[in-house]
Amino acid sequence: MKNLVIASLFILAGCGGISAGTNPYGVAASTNIPLAKYPSVDSDSRATFRLFAPDAKDVKVDICGKKYDMTRNEDGTWTATTLPLVEGFHYYFLLVDGVAVNDPASETFYGCGRMASGIEIPEKPEIASYYSFNKDIPHGQVRECQYYSNEENARRRCFVYTPAEYEKATDKSYPVLYLQHGMGEDETGWHTQGMMANILDNQIASGKCVPMIVVMDYGNCGYIHGAIPGESRDSFGASFTPILLNDIIPFVESTFRVKTDRENRAMAGLSWGGHQTLETTLNNLDLFGHIGSFSGALFFLANGLENAYGGVFNDADKFNSRVKTLFFGMGSEENFGSDKISEALKKAGINHTYYSSEGTHHEWLTWRRCLNEFLPLIFK
Repeated sequence: MKNLVIASLFILAGCGGISAGTNPYGVAASTNIPLAKYPSVDSDSRATFRLFAPDAKDVKVDICGKKYDMTRNEDGTWTATTLPLVEGFHYYFLLVDGVAVNDPASETFYGCGRMASGIEIPEKPEIASYYSFNKDIPHGQVRECQYYSNEENARRRCFVYTPAEYEKATDKSYPVLYLQHGMGEDETGWHTQGMMANILDNQIASGKCVPMIVVMDYGNCGYIHGAIPGESRDSFGASFTPILLNDIIPFVESTFRVKTDRENRAMAGLSWGGHQTLETTLNNLDLFGHIGSFSGALFFLANGLENAYGGVFNDADKFNSRVKTLFFGMGSEENFGSDKISEALKKAGINHTYYSSEGTHHEWLTWRRCLNEFLPLIFK
């Protein structure tokens, strides 16, 4: 603990005092705590990490599973510079004598089934503009809400985005999107790592999507599957569907001015949240008219498309008349099978949209892009 406290002070001082001088390793990451000069990111997307730990014997940086050895100087400061990193957001840890700890100079984010350090490798401003804060447009609010779950007999929490006009247009009701995180993450993910509010604000201001309310709740999958002995794949996170149907939707509809018909109710999710989205919506098409899967963990082709979700895809005309939006997206560098699902649906005559995020993996930049593509399609 003493070393980590000293490390925090040392990193804030930039290993030699706060100054206006140029950092030879680039600029401080946007995900750093206030005044921290490291981690820094250079023009080639390489990140430099520093930690003051004079009693440590071995220190590494673990970023996206790739480990970099850190080098100790004479005063006990450890430093490492990575190879060029993929643009976007990444979780990382410091391995101090074999123990994974968070970087005291980084903000923390819930991911990997625990609180983790995070670093944003920036895109060019013009490319990142859709998820960046724009000072010249109105901004909505993200509210933290508590409610009681009869399904769980416990308090739960969700985050709710309301558009900028919500407080003034008091006679207006809005469509609602239920937006889910992935395995090992929680209800904070879309607002923090996903930049959801900036994406909505920018699209609404430009007329690209309609004003809507977005609800982000915990999907009961905030740990890594396998952490509970004997838990099956089918049961992992399955308790969320009845909570959504019987607790969350009634809470939202009694608390916010939302439209309550299926054509004005959407659900989307990333990774395991994409799996939960299809499990929930395709088995309850009387409640949902718009569906989105972003790098969804989808398995339904294994037993044939004709057997999926009670045969919901077997009557294309009926399906197409009911589902207004069906969206599948994933990164071009991941292998989650959304492209194969799209091909099967196309052959079956099922109307849908498929999007490939060029150059990205199973990561938040993929999911920001997917949300950006999905929003203009819904509630039209």
